Amino acid sequence: MSAVKLEIDDRVARVTLDRPPLNVIDLGVARELTVVVDEAGRRDDLVAVVLAAEGRAFSAGVDVRDHLPDRGARMLAAFHAACERLHALPSPVVAVVHGAALGGGCELTLVCDIVLASGSATFGLPEIRLGVFPPLAAAALSHVVPWHLASDLVLTGRSLTAAEAYAAGLVSRLAEPEQLGPVLDQLLGELRALSPTSLRLTKQALRLARPPVDFAAVAAAERHYVHNLLDEADAVEGLTAFLEKRPPKWREPGGPATHP
Repeated sequence: MSAVKLEIDDRVARVTLDRPPLNVIDLGVARELTVVVDEAGRRDDLVAVVLAAEGRAFSAGVDVRDHLPDRGARMLAAFHAACERLHALPSPVVAVVHGAALGGGCELTLVCDIVLASGSATFGLPEIRLGVFPPLAAAALSHVVPWHLASDLVLTGRSLTAAEAYAAGLVSRLAEPEQLGPVLDQLLGELRALSPTSLRLTKQALRLARPPVDFAAVAAAERHYVHNLLDEADAVEGLTAFLEKRPPKWREPGGPATHP
């Protein structure tokens, strides 16, 4: 059964994550997302591509099991490829976020042009609590929010409420949970009233001075992760501890294992 759905209606493509309950992204889902996004990208009549999700959450992020050394490099490459394809879509991309957008789920919103969030949504990058870091966010988050806030989020793993994310600039439109659908319909109505060609050219112009995501920097952060962190003892311990539902035992450099 497909975990990523594509529907095209009235010049809007809807890409929907459908892997209940939390839309966790594993290697297969990342590759499927790339295929679906590429299919949407072949249309030249679209006024928008909507990235949304079924279930309780937008996405709780990338599967922790796929961060471990035997799959980590392939997982990062596949997930970043999907993100780069979303970022490169010529039409405006609208993320519609409800529930949790954590880790890779939060990173997906960074490659979209407009982020509409339910008031009940949360945004966070908890990877550091597992001994790892989010390469795309490490490279791109400070393009969206101030440097100190980006550092705070990536280094502590804390989450923001939808209202906090809106105030920080991570979210561009905020809706009451029961109004998320109507507010999306209003936004799409605004876009459908416009020229698809003009929207595409204007999106290009917006990115001339400051692309929202520099994928050369993302690739550098990915290489740093793979070469320096992927096999590091604390990274493996943090991920394994999460999977085993126990506290991690961090190692001081050159010292014995300790509890955090």
